[in-house]
Amino acid sequence: MSQIESFRETLKDYAKDTRLNLSTILTPEGAPGLTPKQIAIIALACAYSTRSRALADAIRADSVSVIGDVEDEAAKGAATIMAMNNVFYRTQHLAENFDLKKLPARLRMNLIGKPGIDKADFELACLAVSAIAGCGMCVNSHVNEVSKAGLTIDASHSAIRIAATVQATALAEWIG
Repeated sequence: MSQIESFRETLKDYAKDTRLNLSTILTPEGAPGLTPKQIAIIALACAYSTRSRALADAIRADSVSVIGDVEDEAAKGAATIMAMNNVFYRTQHLAENFDLKKLPARLRMNLIGKPGIDKADFELACLAVSAIAGCGMCVNSHVNEVSKAGLTIDASHSAIRIAATVQATALAEWIG
């Protein structure tokens, strides 16, 4: 039994839908437009974003055949850079003060330009983490970047579905 399957079995009956979604969303059939490597990077970035060490460990253990340390570091990078950017850009978008809205971020974001992995894969992870954080500006930006990289809308849709399922799984784990 895989680590994800074992993890999934610990979720209570109130999370039955989440258990079922988790059993399919992390497969190429359940995530159209994505490769197994992309699925693993996205899921891992989302698990880091939700702060679920146990879920991240399970995803990492089951993904060892398709990702390595470089991809793991990129997933961590996507989670942390988006933690910063999602707060900044979501707040700037919601602010009513026009003077605040027009100020530049002035935050270091070099990782986005040089993530250490394929740019499209990193953008997919950033999209998924931004979906969890609910930053519309970041979601739109990353969907556009994924599209520019030549990936279909199915890839973006699958990344968002992975984010939703990983978020629900982490919450179900926390609730107990």
